Amino acid sequence: MSRADQPLLSVKSLSKFYGAHIGCKDVSFDLYPGEVMGIVGESGSGKSTLLNCMAGHLAPDRGEVVFDTRADGPRDTVQMSEPERRMLSRTDWAFVHQHARDGLRMGVSAGGNVGERLMAVGARNYGDIRGKATDWLQRVEISADRVDDRPTTFSGGMQQRLQIARNLVTGPRLVFMDEPTGGLDVSVQARLLDLVRGLVRDMGLSAIIVTHDLAVVRLLADRLMVMKSGHVVEAGLTDQVLDDPQHAYSQLLVSSVLQV
Repeated sequence: MSRADQPLLSVKSLSKFYGAHIGCKDVSFDLYPGEVMGIVGESGSGKSTLLNCMAGHLAPDRGEVVFDTRADGPRDTVQMSEPERRMLSRTDWAFVHQHARDGLRMGVSAGGNVGERLMAVGARNYGDIRGKATDWLQRVEISADRVDDRPTTFSGGMQQRLQIARNLVTGPRLVFMDEPTGGLDVSVQARLLDLVRGLVRDMGLSAIIVTHDLAVVRLLADRLMVMKSGHVVEAGLTDQVLDDPQHAYSQLLVSSVLQV
């Protein structure tokens, strides 16, 4: 198991290029157990490219993503085999997409969506799987009597909560979130953020959250990185960066929110 004084994730000089265009360049940081890192920036700043490189959805051009695995200690996930990385994504890692439909099987029931992840790690007893899926639906504020309903019958906020249940049911230690409240109404966003904050705290999760919404990182993130044109231009404690931004671009981001 991870020690609190040892990084759960160490990102080292991570870089991704699209021809002459920089997706992200020389990004390095450590994330510790139970810590939440926010990554902010405008569209095209490189934050989603960085997230997808860390999560194994994109192959970086250089750099390391070292994760403290349960069995073998720190390992560079970039160098892992595809089956190893796939198993990691089913167990210790989770990925919450901006659009819930990208993270759910829309033709499968709500309970089936949650149960599939349990089956992927070896669960086979139908009663146990259904029971745990039902428990998790209730944990994300979806009524147990919706267990056999398909996600197509759910609202956008419910679909996002279902995606979170599907991801967290196996007890991951690290969750990647890509604009988790994007596209939701403000009142739905607030409810979802409150739910996520509670789950992160109760489960002792580490998380990396990409967003353009500074209110999201203010509420959820311990530390913050600001990205522009593929580079990290400022990093520090969330309140410090938001209350006293040092880089001109960070100042512009904060002031644009205050003027709205």
